[in-house]
Amino acid sequence: MMSGLGETIAQIAVWALPVLLAVTLHEAAHGYVAWIRGDDTAKKAGRLSLNPMVHIDPFGTIVLPLLLIVLTGFAFGYAKPVPVDVRRLHNPRRDMILVALAGPGTNLALAFLGAGLLPFAVAIGGGFGNWAVQMLHVMVFFNCLIAIFNMLPIPPLDGGRVAVGLLPYDLARPYAKLERYGFFIVIGGLFLLPMLSRELGLGFDPARSLLLVPSQWLYDGILSVLRLG
Repeated sequence: MMSGLGETIAQIAVWALPVLLAVTLHEAAHGYVAWIRGDDTAKKAGRLSLNPMVHIDPFGTIVLPLLLIVLTGFAFGYAKPVPVDVRRLHNPRRDMILVALAGPGTNLALAFLGAGLLPFAVAIGGGFGNWAVQMLHVMVFFNCLIAIFNMLPIPPLDGGRVAVGLLPYDLARPYAKLERYGFFIVIGGLFLLPMLSRELGLGFDPARSLLLVPSQWLYDGILSVLRLG
């Protein structure tokens, strides 16, 4: 019992900082780029801050990651979405693409930062160095995962907003209306469908194909580029 509890605490210690940084800076980046492009909605709401407390969603940032760590040893999470008023952007269609890309772009930057810090963590050695190495590997992988997840072309995910901005008006308008169903599409396609598939013995797992495998490729690629693989 104590061993299991100790393992869970160790997992939380390794995952907590990467998850918090990834989801917090992702949302702050959206608000910052929106502010640069003319919309100060997020600024007025105090969401340009790097203080994690203003971005934390009680369920998505705390409860969900903890539950997943306990149940699977793996974490996933999200922060409160930053408010953006598309009408106030200088060029709504183009600027909304930039706002959307800011989040995943920040996650990729964090992934490279984590990979770049790995040699220093290895050099530290000892208990702290071992924790730092594990934490930085999680930081690289989790940011790859969040970037790829958010670039799925499903509104209201960032990839969906990019698709809406790139599509011709006649296609963009009905595509944008998918946003009201986006949450159910994501939950159904990535989580419920694999569970049903396993029960039926079909082995169909979109989450693995669309998220985990590409995230592992990106993770390996970043370490390879920095010659850390």
